[in-house]
Amino acid sequence: MGKVAFLFPGQGSQTVGMAKDFYEAYPACREVFDLASEESGLDVGEICFQENERIHRTEYTQIALMAAQIAILRAVEESGARADLTAGLSLGEYGALVVSGVLSAAEVFRVARKRGIVMQEACARGGAMAAVLGPEAGLVEEICRRTPGQVFVANYNCPGETVITGETEAVSKAIEALDRAGAKRCVPLKVSGPFHSPLLAEAGRKLGEVLKEVPLGEIQVPYLSSVTGDYVTSKDQIKGLLIRQVSSPVLWQQCMERMIADGTDVFVEIGPGRSLARFLRRIDRNVTAISVEKVEDLGRLGRIKALSGA
Repeated sequence: MGKVAFLFPGQGSQTVGMAKDFYEAYPACREVFDLASEESGLDVGEICFQENERIHRTEYTQIALMAAQIAILRAVEESGARADLTAGLSLGEYGALVVSGVLSAAEVFRVARKRGIVMQEACARGGAMAAVLGPEAGLVEEICRRTPGQVFVANYNCPGETVITGETEAVSKAIEALDRAGAKRCVPLKVSGPFHSPLLAEAGRKLGEVLKEVPLGEIQVPYLSSVTGDYVTSKDQIKGLLIRQVSSPVLWQQCMERMIADGTDVFVEIGPGRSLARFLRRIDRNVTAISVEKVEDLGRLGRIKALSGA
């Protein structure tokens, strides 16, 4: 077997009830939620487990999703699985930073709470995002450039799937142009603003003020940045990349292709939803993708040992 990667999904994957079965089954997972509540001043378990609207508001979504992801990570680690490298899609990169040893869970929760607040504030003027299915990324880029107003590519998820972002009217016009150009579907996303666009630059600057006070450890497990699609080679690069990440496109397909080229053939998606496994099937069907969002999914991690002959 080649390398094993731990992957973490981004905002939009959150669901009511995420990680609840882990919370009930593992003391280490309960400790994660207790820590998230302590660091954020919120009842994070209530936000994650009880039907509510806050879970879909950016200022609450980010701390809730990070608590769920790190709780599931602790259970994955208890199973004996270990990562050779790691990456996260947008917000999910903070989960990868925990795996890499750069940030502690407590530090991630403090940053995630403040990141959610500054991004919510930046979205006060509105904005929109939409998933574009079918066209190659180059055509989507060209249509964004030709569309009046501010509209950009936000995510390069996998072949035939990109996400656009920007001013609401400009995104609507781009969708019309993409429909005329033969897009299979353009699906508006339930988000509160134009994430991963230059319109979020001010939120990035505010995040930079937060990050000034955050200590970073050395990189112990290699990780890739979704800003560059490549490895981060020094901890001195990290804060700058996290600031840029807020307003830069997510190069997820490029991250996965780099991992695969370097011999990664098992990917463990940690967190709610199975979107990253779906992207991987579009990128390379020869790799193994294991999604862990429920306790019962932990049994699938035995495949890692089986594939390695252990």
